[in-house]
Amino acid sequence: MNQDRNIEVFDWQRIFGTEHIPVSYLGEIAFRTTVMFLILVIALKFLSKRGVKQLSVFELAILIALGSAVGDPMFYNYIPLTYGILVLIVVILLYRSITRFTSRSKMMERLLEGKPVCLLENGRIDFRNYRRIRLPYDKFFAELRLKGVDHLGQVRRAYLETSGEISIYFFKDEEVLPGLPIYPEWIDQPVKGINEGKDYACIYCGNVQYVQITGSECRICKNNKWLTPLATPRVV
Repeated sequence: MNQDRNIEVFDWQRIFGTEHIPVSYLGEIAFRTTVMFLILVIALKFLSKRGVKQLSVFELAILIALGSAVGDPMFYNYIPLTYGILVLIVVILLYRSITRFTSRSKMMERLLEGKPVCLLENGRIDFRNYRRIRLPYDKFFAELRLKGVDHLGQVRRAYLETSGEISIYFFKDEEVLPGLPIYPEWIDQPVKGINEGKDYACIYCGNVQYVQITGSECRICKNNKWLTPLATPRVV
């Protein structure tokens, strides 16, 4: 950038265009965009048919690469369309080759796609797995609430899938355990004073244990914030 050049504030010609490129070049940009967009649509036909929310990390990386390949030729006048088309072809061939290889190698599939992680078992958060993936509690509990969960004791198992979605398996009504309530207003107001010993649910891991005094630590995660557990069945 030329430091000696004075910049005029709200220079509309500078904001919306440039003196070095004619206005008619906007038509070429529109043409380039149309061509690359149509090629991208065709390219995506050869990729995964899953929705965006269900894409794996590997597939998201492919889409980012496609976006970069398509974006530059759309408006940079010095980048020929053939460059962008070549990049698209190479990315698609790489995707095809890698997916074919991963279908034959379980190790490569896990390396690229990852594997499901158990977040919750028998109404208790798997604290070691949960701490490793660093999923926000608000997001996790929100996903559970959207599936009609009132407290963790209703859930037999919950997995974080490779697509980023959470799959949930429930207890039968007669098998429901006492568990941590996941209502937002309850989570934000843990029990402040424990005057009599009884079972409480740890806010951080859902562990239910007998607590006698305020400040007692959870034997699983060593935190000391509690809620009175619920044992109600799901209302579907």
